Amino acid sequence: MLKVVGNEAAHDGADGRSQLDEIAREGARRMLVAALETEVAAYLEAHRDERDDDGHALVVRNGKGRTRKVTVGAGTIPVSAPRVNDRRTDQDGERRRFTSRILPPYMRRSPKVAKDADVLLTFFDFPAEHWKHLRTRNVIESPFATVRLRQRVTKGAGSRTKGLLMAYKLLDMAQARWRRLDGASLLPLVRAGIVFVDGVQQAGRANRAKARAA
Repeated sequence: MLKVVGNEAAHDGADGRSQLDEIAREGARRMLVAALETEVAAYLEAHRDERDDDGHALVVRNGKGRTRKVTVGAGTIPVSAPRVNDRRTDQDGERRRFTSRILPPYMRRSPKVAKDADVLLTFFDFPAEHWKHLRTRNVIESPFATVRLRQRVTKGAGSRTKGLLMAYKLLDMAQARWRRLDGASLLPLVRAGIVFVDGVQQAGRANRAKARAA
């Protein structure tokens, strides 16, 4: 017989699921901490006989790192990983570093990305209507995907002339299915070098061509 579950029973069920989720997260946290401790202990054991001239161990524990949030199957959990002070050096004189295979290090900002930020963010200098096309489309590769697919099927065109004819015909047929670009009416402005800042046309500003010439 079917029974209607009241609000109180539903609330109790929600609390039960919440408690189970919390138990799962706590269990996952403890397992991860134990695995990290075991990993560090194994690393220290492997290098315990390596000493400096004064007999001090070159590889020792160095407390714990700051707490960070890690997402696992049970959810997001806080973890503070043990740290290792490895004073050994390689043949080039560079310090060796312990890197956990269980918990990857923090992602750091790449100097290369910072250096090329202006180039990577060039699309902000174009109309906002064009941004999604610039960021998610390759205007060269996308149209020729049909041509490459047909080449794989036909095992080549046989000659350069036949290849050009096939590519032309495929592209001519494919363009009938192409969607018009958003903000197509703004393309003449872009070609004329009109300045856009953060996607907005700037009135009274010299165009890019004149700016480059200056």
